[in-house]
Formats: sequence, C-alpha cells, structure tokens
Amino acid sequence: MKVIYTDNNATTQVAPEVVEEMLPYFHDLYGNPSSMHSFGGQLMRKLKEAREKVARLIGATPDEILFTSCGTESDNTAIRAALASDPDKKQIITTRVEHPAVKNLCEYLSKNGYSVTFLPVDRQGRLDPEHLYKSLSNDTAVVSIMWANNETGVIFPIEEIVQMVKEMGIVFHTDAVQAVGKIPIDVRKVPVDMLSLSGHKLHASKGVGALYVRKGTKFSPFLIGGHQERGRRAGTENVASIIGLGKACELAGKHIKKENERVKYLRDKLENEILKQIPNAMLNGDREHRLPNTTNISFEYVEGEAILLMMNEFGICASSGSACTSGSLEPSHVLRAMGVPFTAAHGSIRFSLSIYNTEEEIDFIIEKLPPIIERLRELSPYWKQ
Repeated sequence: MKVIYTDNNATTQVAPEVVEEMLPYFHDLYGNPSSMHSFGGQLMRKLKEAREKVARLIGATPDEILFTSCGTESDNTAIRAALASDPDKKQIITTRVEHPAVKNLCEYLSKNGYSVTFLPVDRQGRLDPEHLYKSLSNDTAVVSIMWANNETGVIFPIEEIVQMVKEMGIVFHTDAVQAVGKIPIDVRKVPVDMLSLSGHKLHASKGVGALYVRKGTKFSPFLIGGHQERGRRAGTENVASIIGLGKACELAGKHIKKENERVKYLRDKLENEILKQIPNAMLNGDREHRLPNTTNISFEYVEGEAILLMMNEFGICASSGSACTSGSLEPSHVLRAMGVPFTAAHGSIRFSLSIYNTEEEIDFIIEKLPPIIERLRELSPYWKQ
C-alpha cells in the first residue's frame, strides 16, 4: 500500500540530496572536527560551509548561527539566555498558542519565580499586537512569539511586533521552526534578536537544529562544557546532520517559489473540496495569512482519532488537532485558545503538505475522506442531519 504523507508539520522526508550529502560523514569521514590532526580537522571546513548555507536562508551572517540538537533546544536556549542576561527582570510574554517547546517551558518558569503573560488570539488564530503593547513593561525580560503556528499555519505579524518590542529595548525571540523554508525570512529586514529552526521540518534529518543570535545580543549558553560553537553550545558537533541541514537550507532557498505556488495550489484544492463535499466542516485559522502548506479542518460530531485511524487504512497520514492520540480527552490548546466549539475541536485534522506531494495524492484523499466522515457520523449519537 502506498503511503500518502500529509503530516509534514510533524516531520518531513529527508531530501535525497541531503542523504547523499550526509553519507560520507557516517563512515569515511568520521573524525572529530575539534581534533588537531587533519583527518578530523578537515571537517571544520564542511561545518563552516553548512553554517553559511543556514545563514543565507534567513539573511544572517554565519557567526550568528549556532547549531543545536533540535528546535526545542533552540527555544529553551534562547529564552533562558534572555532571562540570564537581565536577572532582575521577571516577566515573560508569549502567546496561548505556542508550541510546547515554548509553552511548557514558560509554564515551568511561572512556577519558579517568573511572571508569564500568555497573549490571546482571536477565532481565526490571529494575534492582535495591541494586546502585546499593553502587556509590555519595564519588568519584561523577553518576548517569545512564534512566526507561524504549527497546527493552523497562521502567520503572526512578526515585523510589526518586533519593532514594538525593540523600541523598549526588550529581547525578542521567535520560534520559526514551521516558517523557515516555507516562507521568505530575512532577519536583516525583521530584526529579531533570536530565531529557532529545526532540520526535520525542512527535509533534513531529526536531531539537528539551529539558533540565530543577532550580533550584540547578550547570550548565556544553555549547555556548558567544551569550546564548540565558539563557547556558546558545548558538545561534539553532529557533523553529518549539520552538513545535511546546510544542504536542506540550500534546497529550501531554491524551492521557496515552488512551496508558495504549487504546494499552495494543492493545499487549496484539498481544502476547498473537503469544505465543499462534507457538511459541518469548518476551517480553523486565517485563510489568508498562513503557511502555504497547511490546512486545519474540523469535522463536527466525530473524533479526530477515529478519522486518522480510518484514513490510515488507505495509507493516508495526517494529524489530529486533538490531543486525544496522546491519551488526553482535552482538545488542542491551540484550538481551545481560538474558541473552536467543543463539538468541532475534537474532530480536527491537520493536513500539512510538502514539495513531494502530488495532485494524484490529493485527489485520492478527496475521494476517500467524505465516506469516512459519513460513516463515522452514522455511528455518532450526536450527529443529526
């Protein structure tokens, strides 16, 4: 059975070009780049090239890029570094719809001496900058707001927000894990202080990420140890994955137009046909200001987990907007923050596409999904046509 993969906001296929780039560093060129001998030392040049490629994708300079193990580490490092740089300030500002890498850290910090302001969003998942403006204070240590939401794809007005924050001299961090590689980002034009990205969201391997730290930003390392990453992130470099990340960023720069035209076309076709053919289905999120690959749709009176299981029988991979797959009866915190009705929030499905999806795959989903929803509703005691 062919797998039709539409869960790319969870993880992506490693690009064949990335695999090819990485392979020599698992066996033939396995040295430690910090070694004095040339066998290991030659790898430092490849790390330099990878750093340049990552920097180029977001408009940074290579010395502003430090490599991490993932987006979560990048987020944690950025927020903790900002707090350490000004320990007298105790307020953190973020949103109610952040990824758990930020949300759960902020909730932890709120129990350990910090005050956290969680900004609301509207029914379309949009953030009103006025709420941020009213929350800023002389006690604000850091503002951390995602560039694009992982569940709905909604893009936040980071350019407007960062100017507001910078005017008060407050550190601004953005979790751009879902945005990098899908939409153009240029930190020369949008002067964020720190930005997180993750390899496995843009066709690199799992276990590698990066943190952009603007020149002049006060920084305190999260991992203490050796001299790697100019003393900013200790630990022997994950050479193969870093080189793969560099290649993935290079490819992403070339594919941005394709992402925003062909992938967006496929996303819109899937979304429009689902909403047209299935009654009591609703789009979650801003239809205009969102990632080109993401759609989140609620189907009232059915469970998202059941939809996923039945789609899986046809080889269709997607994810649920509900946390029921992790054993929780509560809907997604993102959808709850948006005020999505309870009868719909539990039946939410996120489709997230990539450049590897085909129109034939989209047509197959459009063919199979309506009968699945109809069958599940026939079994639901709450469904009344």
